[in-house]
Amino acid sequence: MNYVQGLMQATVFALAVASAGYSTSTLAADRDDDDVAWFGINAKPYGVSYSEWSARWWQHMVSTPSGDNSLIDAGGNKCSTGQSGPVWLLAGNLGGVSQRNCDVPAGTALYFPIYNFIGANTPNVCFQAANDLSVADLRAQGKGFVDAVTSLNVELDDKPIPRLFDRRYRSTAFSLTVPSDNVFNAGCEGLPRGIYSPAIDEGYYVMIKPLPVGKHVLRIRSDASGFGADVTYNLTIVPVVLR
Repeated sequence: MNYVQGLMQATVFALAVASAGYSTSTLAADRDDDDVAWFGINAKPYGVSYSEWSARWWQHMVSTPSGDNSLIDAGGNKCSTGQSGPVWLLAGNLGGVSQRNCDVPAGTALYFPIYNFIGANTPNVCFQAANDLSVADLRAQGKGFVDAVTSLNVELDDKPIPRLFDRRYRSTAFSLTVPSDNVFNAGCEGLPRGIYSPAIDEGYYVMIKPLPVGKHVLRIRSDASGFGADVTYNLTIVPVVLR
């Protein structure tokens, strides 16, 4: 296992996702009731599958320099970095407990992992040998990490999101554009700037529908073989002023 894979597994809820139809249990019909604040398990939010959203999530997190990266942000003031469009991609942490404050424009959905794993082909760096790793190699390595998950919990304004273990997805294969100042540097002793391919991700994800203007609390927790992450977002949904 190379360091890229180890770090991303540790980034759990902050860092996988799904081929259409992949799940560890039978998928029931999605609910689209007005009072349900999250997209259904089989949904394609904004015309994009969860598999593709997860690839986009990783590309966003890895391409952002560590000084501005929300994945290692203590207080949440980096949550808006690089965000645009109808969906913001929320980060988790590298384990432990985090409290973050985040202002979000009204009309914006929120996509985040509860627990996930990334594997990337990095020949000769990050403790990988010179040989290339295929998509099949990376998926095989990641499966055991995701299988080890024992607990998942997401609460939005104290209301639990149900059936989280049905939200296991595999990402599409993708490439990573890594800057010189990147989140892997500490463990890899310097991951060179460049483009790495293929990369894959597998894990548990949720997308929250746009929330009403005002204050909301989102708490995300996971446990896997003694590794735990607990992240709370104190969200303020801000009206968008058109000029």
